[in-house]
Amino acid sequence: MLKKAPRLKNTIKMKAKGNVNVRPASEAMIELITLLFLSSLAEEAKANAFEEKSATIRAHHVKAVSKKMLKKARG
Repeated sequence: MLKKAPRLKNTIKMKAKGNVNVRPASEAMIELITLLFLSSLAEEAKANAFEEKSATIRAHHVKAVSKKMLKKARG
């Protein structure tokens, strides 16, 4: 497992169409939003595992929760 969040600057530049400059403050905000999303995903997966009376969070718990959360994030 990673000890720190990956830097997303290169990912954003690769996926963007055109020349995009990402300022350091914007990069920090993107990383914070990503960490918030991942922590909420972990909390929801933990709740889902608890509902199914499972002691560990498995891949199917995360997949089920991620579908719901991505739909919420899209609007």
